[in-house]
Amino acid sequence: MLKKTLTTAPVALALAAAPAWAENRIDRQLPNAPELAAYGDLTVGVRQLELVNPGQVDILSIDPSAPKPETLPVYDRPLTVEMWYPAEAGATGDTTLKAYLRDGTTEVTLNGQAVRDAAPAAGDAPYPLVLISHGYPGNRFLMSHLAENIASKGYVVASIDHTDSTYRTQAAFGSTLVNRSLDQLFVLEEMAKMNGGDGAFAGMIDTDNTGIVGYSMGGYGAIITAGGGVTQASVEYPWGGPHGTLGIHLAGSETHNALPDDRVKTAVAIGPWGMNTGFWDAEGLSGIKIPMLFIAGSQDDTSLYENGVRAIWENASALPHALLTFENAGHNAAAPMPAPTESYYDNADKGFNISEHYTDQVWDTVRMNNIAQHFVTAWMDRALKGDAEKGAYLELVENSNDGVWSMNEDGTQKEDHSYWTGFAEGTAKGLRFEVKSAE
Repeated sequence: MLKKTLTTAPVALALAAAPAWAENRIDRQLPNAPELAAYGDLTVGVRQLELVNPGQVDILSIDPSAPKPETLPVYDRPLTVEMWYPAEAGATGDTTLKAYLRDGTTEVTLNGQAVRDAAPAAGDAPYPLVLISHGYPGNRFLMSHLAENIASKGYVVASIDHTDSTYRTQAAFGSTLVNRSLDQLFVLEEMAKMNGGDGAFAGMIDTDNTGIVGYSMGGYGAIITAGGGVTQASVEYPWGGPHGTLGIHLAGSETHNALPDDRVKTAVAIGPWGMNTGFWDAEGLSGIKIPMLFIAGSQDDTSLYENGVRAIWENASALPHALLTFENAGHNAAAPMPAPTESYYDNADKGFNISEHYTDQVWDTVRMNNIAQHFVTAWMDRALKGDAEKGAYLELVENSNDGVWSMNEDGTQKEDHSYWTGFAEGTAKGLRFEVKSAE
């Protein structure tokens, strides 16, 4: 994270104060937003779930400098989940979200369209499930713009607060390394129980058609859940999982081979971390069992690009994995919501302006959010709903700048028209979309 010269205390306090007019909207749509970024027709509800995964290895209670104990300590691991879902048409009520900023102390109000605790819609068929997994640190609201957006199009979305990895609970990195994929699959199982129970969501959640969206360390977890195993070197890192606890995700191990869940049909990994520090190699990534969409900024200085996200895509299994690149964007490409107004201040403890956690040096955040909403909609609709027509939005000339806009007067396309589908004339710029050929 870039460091900034700190302001004087009075100015910093003034900037930190929340103006009464701050809206912090997560549902913004720019005039140049691509077609599938638009909200769907469904009313959206949102509610908070408190889940507990019993009997998990307690990474924080292990002393890496002490001899390995015969029995590793365990605990009941709490996970808070924010759930967005199709709600009864016309539902009204509170449409705000309360979220903490990157500083871990400032609570802000976000505004969207989802109605708090609205009654679920009574649909004729269950809705596919999408799990959302934030970075380190992050929280369940970091990609709320995407969660609410796709829920309006007929998805149930469960966004996870990963314990030891949020702004307020950030702790030993080893916990994130070991638990990220386990958290994802535990929440999937809990959502399946909700679907099969006799509660308000019984019969509403199609967990047999589940997708994952992970950002940074969430993308790392999505790769593991998809079948990508980590390297032996990463299991042995002294700063990683203590006493070899990351070995459960080692490529080729019995535990990792048994991990992937057939209910997970696809995943989107945004700026996935790990290749830059030796967690992946070609052997481990060849284990990915489902098609994945990777999204990255070409100037990512956290996960890296050529030797990071792009290398993951290039070494992934022989499936039609896709890579969407935002030219000149950094690690914050696509995923974070627009920076809340209250985040625009220099924090002395963190050593940087808190807004930098959400923004990019080149791209407008809302523009990137809209593009992500467009591509995730197309990708998930095709993979989880079997909507073959969405393939047209994913069959593109590689470089958006090379697309040709060529239309007849009646609005039909000429033979040489090759502009990116869903983008208005002049709006598909600075992007690349590449698809691996399945062998």
